[in-house]
Amino acid sequence: MKKICFLLLLTAANFSFAQVKLQGVVRDSLKQPLELASIVAFNQETKALESYGVTNELGKYSLSLKKNITYKIQISYVAMKTLEESLVVKEADMTKDYTLYAENSLDAIELIYEMPVTIKGDTVTYNADSFQNGSERKLEDILANLPGVEINEDGQIEVEGKVVNKLMVNGKDFFDGDTKLASKNIPSKAVDKIQVLRNYSEVGQLSGVSNNQDNIALNIKLKEGKENFWFGDVTVGGGSSPDKELYLLQPKLFYYTPKYSINFIGDLNNTGELALTRRDIRNFGGGFRSPSRSSGTSINLGDNSLNFLTNQNNAVEIENQLASANFSYAVNPALDLSGFVIFNSSQIASRETSFVQFPEEFTERNNNERSNQGLVKLSASYQPNFSNQLEYDILGRISNDRQRQNLFSSVIGNTNQAEEVTPYNINQSLQYYYTLDEDNIFSLEAQHLLKNEDPFYNAVLEDENNEYDATAANLGLDPSLDTYNIGQNRRIKSNQLDAKLDYFHILNPRSNLNFTLGTILSSQEFNSNLFQFLNDGTTFNPTPTINNGLAVNDTQYNFTDVYFGAHYRLKTGKFTITPGFSLHAYGNKNTQFGATYKDNFLRLLPDFETRIQFKKSESLTLSYDMRNQFTDVTRLAQGLVLNSFNSIQFGAPDLQNALSHNVNLIYSSFNLFNYTNVFARASYSNNIDQIRSSTDIQSVIRTNTFLNSAFADENANISGRVQRTFGKIRASFNAGLNYSKFNQFVDSERSVNEVYTQSYTPSIRTNFKVAPNVTLRYRYSINDNNQGGRKSQFITTSPSIDVDAYIWKAVTFRTNYSYTNQNIGNGQSQSFQNWDARLSYRKDRDAKFEYEVNATNLLNISSQVTNGENGISAFTSETFIQPRFVTFRVVYSL
Repeated sequence: MKKICFLLLLTAANFSFAQVKLQGVVRDSLKQPLELASIVAFNQETKALESYGVTNELGKYSLSLKKNITYKIQISYVAMKTLEESLVVKEADMTKDYTLYAENSLDAIELIYEMPVTIKGDTVTYNADSFQNGSERKLEDILANLPGVEINEDGQIEVEGKVVNKLMVNGKDFFDGDTKLASKNIPSKAVDKIQVLRNYSEVGQLSGVSNNQDNIALNIKLKEGKENFWFGDVTVGGGSSPDKELYLLQPKLFYYTPKYSINFIGDLNNTGELALTRRDIRNFGGGFRSPSRSSGTSINLGDNSLNFLTNQNNAVEIENQLASANFSYAVNPALDLSGFVIFNSSQIASRETSFVQFPEEFTERNNNERSNQGLVKLSASYQPNFSNQLEYDILGRISNDRQRQNLFSSVIGNTNQAEEVTPYNINQSLQYYYTLDEDNIFSLEAQHLLKNEDPFYNAVLEDENNEYDATAANLGLDPSLDTYNIGQNRRIKSNQLDAKLDYFHILNPRSNLNFTLGTILSSQEFNSNLFQFLNDGTTFNPTPTINNGLAVNDTQYNFTDVYFGAHYRLKTGKFTITPGFSLHAYGNKNTQFGATYKDNFLRLLPDFETRIQFKKSESLTLSYDMRNQFTDVTRLAQGLVLNSFNSIQFGAPDLQNALSHNVNLIYSSFNLFNYTNVFARASYSNNIDQIRSSTDIQSVIRTNTFLNSAFADENANISGRVQRTFGKIRASFNAGLNYSKFNQFVDSERSVNEVYTQSYTPSIRTNFKVAPNVTLRYRYSINDNNQGGRKSQFITTSPSIDVDAYIWKAVTFRTNYSYTNQNIGNGQSQSFQNWDARLSYRKDRDAKFEYEVNATNLLNISSQVTNGENGISAFTSETFIQPRFVTFRVVYSL
């Protein structure tokens, strides 16, 4: 790895020495410098793009060019005539200034070449062809080549360090803006332009009165000829592995017209390739956002779906089926209809061994999981004129999830567990925006959520070592049976309305007032019962000897928040200042076992934001807010709940809300003049009266209840990324520092736990048009844990290399290799490797057929190792993964 890094750096140095610099200033006819003018240089002989740049606030530009070459120089600027000239570059650096003239002062010059990057206001437009070398297949491959754009570890698109929250194709939402589905499935050769829309507002009427600086959207413009025709590709493949035959079918089809669009993405395979993971689908919000998200109130309705034990990227066997469709239809210029349907089915088998240090326990589990998930969404948008806009959305979600686990514990023995849940929820939202006149705007947003969850749990314990007897006695189980066969039914029904009415009054072009009247009305019902299966198949309802004998739950929880908010927004010079507050009247009540617990109070929550816009693409934002955090019904319910056979819970009906102080500082700089992008974020939170668990440990059995901690918890985080391009070399450095201090209560003893995590990831990448490209990355992380006297440290190093080669304009070769080593202290370390490769052939870029050989886990590594801590103890786990897979595939492009 060191030799490869040295050779790459040497190549970069030689390349830079073979360059000359062309620099100067671009002005208008009045000799005023022009900021964000685009300048490109094309090799006049090969017609290839050699270099491009954008002027800074002083009108300066800088291009790196090859020696002894004649170039075609083009300079463009909004409302100016494009300038074009031929320039001969010798062996010395050159300085040359240019003057652009107004659109009507010169004859038109035909624009022969596409500008790689153009900037107009808050829109940055990339010409896709300028950032492709031929090996790209999907949208994400182009995005990875764009300056300032990155695909993070979760598959999300980040621009200037900010996660993109909406993606459109030809101005139409793609699966309600889901970026992962788009980036991994839209074919690269269909993409013409990629527009980055900064300060994006979905409601044009509110764009001038609200802070949208952190909102970024992408609009993908298709190439001419892709409209009114189906385009996309279909992949069919098969192969072999040590123990089974492999298959794969992936149709990805798209149809766009100015009036309507249809997208279909399907996936059927047993190779472990996932277009969407279960977590992706579970987090697929369909574009819904809580109206009261910025009010200062956070209420958690809980998530009682199955806590799957397997990461879908790490399993022994994976079978996946996905069918998804998205449509949009412009009924008339005022009315748009859209929606999507997603069905996903996955079956996963996994195996894992684990060693827990405190209390000491070795476990081995074999798991089989099945998940069927379905989502349907319909949307309507009606805008008869600029003053009126009405939107309605409805999203339905249903799933059927099952999990079977065989667990061996060195303490308990063998246990068989089964879990099942068939939840559903229906989410509706209504938004209406009305502009009375140029100084007065009204906005109504309402959202209603109906959710029903019904988890079932069953565990059969052999208890060879009689370690469960004490817990069984506490639960009131019958001890005369050979095994403990226990079960639990739960049902949680949630009904919530979140609505607000906003009034915006524009005082002048630089300031406005915003008044808000809103409410959150929430109701939850929680029922559960604990039972034991007897040998004759009947059930026995035990009476615990702990928790006052409460084994069932029948709890009703109601929460109300009525609030008034006021904010003032002022733009002065480089500053945008937004102070404000919200006054809340809270009420919450829960009823159980004939008793009622309620609390009503008022709370004033201030917030403040200041943004300094140093330049058009450089800013610093400081924000502060106070938040009231409320829990869900399951932490209030007094009856016993089995999270698992070795994790027992009962709630506290008199829990109060927690209060947090939150400070954020964000710096962003996107500089196309010197190809440097910097993003940094610092945040701090202080949580008062935080809801914490109080844990009693008996052998490996944990019993938890909840309390409002009298001790504050703290969290501080600093993260950032610096990216710089030197000719054809792009270097970046990512860093993250996190410190958290939280109070924990174990066996009636309070301990202060501290976790300090550091992560550093330098990388270097080439960006050649005709030569193989290499990406070198090195990840170094340190995790220090102080668990009230028990200290642990995990150090992880992970160098990796990616090679991307496009050969003879027909063959594409891609491979990636990583080596991960984890130091767990006391001189011990563990390591594992990953190596995948792909070789494909197509006659040319426009060929209909492509043939591909794909190999994963080439070294046939059997498992991966993870070390960590869970707040109480440290653990080491070994997860077994899929063996070497080799598949042959045929891709047909429409």
